Amino acid sequence: MSQFPQNLLPDEASPEWMNKGDNAWQMTAAALVGLQSVPGLVILYGGIVKKKWAVNSAFMALYAFASVLVCWVTWAYRMSFGDKMLPFWGFPNTTLDQKFLFEKAFLGSFPNSTMVFFQFVFAAITLILIAGALLGRMNFYAWMMFVPLWLTFSYTVSAFSVWSPEGWLAKMGVIDFAGGYVIHVASGVAGFTAAYWVRWTKVDKGPRSIFPEQHYVNANSAALLWMGWTGFNGGAPFLSQRPTLRVGVLNTHICTATSLLTWLTLDIIVFKKPTVFGVTQGIITGLVCITPAAGVVQGWAAIIMGLLSGSIPWFTMMILQKKLPILKKVDDTLGVLHTHAVAGILGGVLTGLLAEPKLARLFYLVDDWQHYIGLFYGLQSGRARAGARQLGVQLLGIVFVVLWNILITSLICVVIKLVVPLRLSDEIIEKGDESVHGEEAYALYGDGERHESYKQFNAYGFAA
Repeated sequence: MSQFPQNLLPDEASPEWMNKGDNAWQMTAAALVGLQSVPGLVILYGGIVKKKWAVNSAFMALYAFASVLVCWVTWAYRMSFGDKMLPFWGFPNTTLDQKFLFEKAFLGSFPNSTMVFFQFVFAAITLILIAGALLGRMNFYAWMMFVPLWLTFSYTVSAFSVWSPEGWLAKMGVIDFAGGYVIHVASGVAGFTAAYWVRWTKVDKGPRSIFPEQHYVNANSAALLWMGWTGFNGGAPFLSQRPTLRVGVLNTHICTATSLLTWLTLDIIVFKKPTVFGVTQGIITGLVCITPAAGVVQGWAAIIMGLLSGSIPWFTMMILQKKLPILKKVDDTLGVLHTHAVAGILGGVLTGLLAEPKLARLFYLVDDWQHYIGLFYGLQSGRARAGARQLGVQLLGIVFVVLWNILITSLICVVIKLVVPLRLSDEIIEKGDESVHGEEAYALYGDGERHESYKQFNAYGFAA
């Protein structure tokens, strides 16, 4: 027979306000999002980078996942969703108090413990996405400092501003269904900005090509990301029986499939070769683009978004990347500027154009005909001013997230540079995992242990 703690009565363990179905789905959705990071992105990164960086890429992802969790429960969750300290920031506070964990969350019919975990996996994947821009270049010790600093001073600000009921953008009516702004625009801009600072700390032979000379994309990891997005967008409504959940999940897959086919078609027409790497980019851009709009647009709109997310980021990555000087100079390893920032901004703008007012009101549980209406629907219904305002709020949210992340990410990199080098030395870059961690991926038995050459480099990544 189960025993309850002395200070916890049975009705407190399962209070009347808690919906067991909602709680079960929210935990399932959180698990799906967590699996996108570990093992999803761990495998994806290890498959795309050269063999000599497979261990380092896994290290960066696993460290970020663990570090974010500790910081999240200690102070960062409350800064994102707690009591307002500033219009864009909450007071730092712990979530480890038992009384707090059993109380009802600020939204939904489940306890804080469920909400804390659900929001954690979103915060964690954001940092791991940033790592995609820095693989094989950033000093691991610098990365260890970067993760908690960026989580504290960037992610919490975007999350509070956009998602907290007390956030200034949330009060203005910005629509970000599941993280197009907070996660994807932020990670894309921050990743590119950090890559800029890492690139310019020491001049080398130049940035790598978006298509490495030797790469292999594990299609299973891309498929895991795709299916895991069912929890990513499916968990956003916080209620398992809301129609916006069902619509959001279906639209997620419609947009992604359309984006994949669009990217594939462009690759075949222009480069005459269909590649798994290209298809993977099409999957990611489709998932990212639909995220801010998933449950507030109709199916035909999801197809339009898929066509655009499979073509505009394709153009910026495959064409502009080779022509614009700033893009050629910055070593964004996996092109997160294109797959996340460009696709996320595109999704935010399209949300301002295509948000269907009835679906939006069902999601936000309001009866407000002056907010949450896309411009096209505003023009159609004679409420052009309301639609124009919504598009303006969407653009304002994009500008805020972009500028804040450029500023804060730059400041963090400058501060870290005063303590440890941001960039690995040329000697270590030449050797890869063997020099950074003293081990290799895919080594034969007995060949993956520490090597003597590991002793040649000190803890800060420079030759001893």
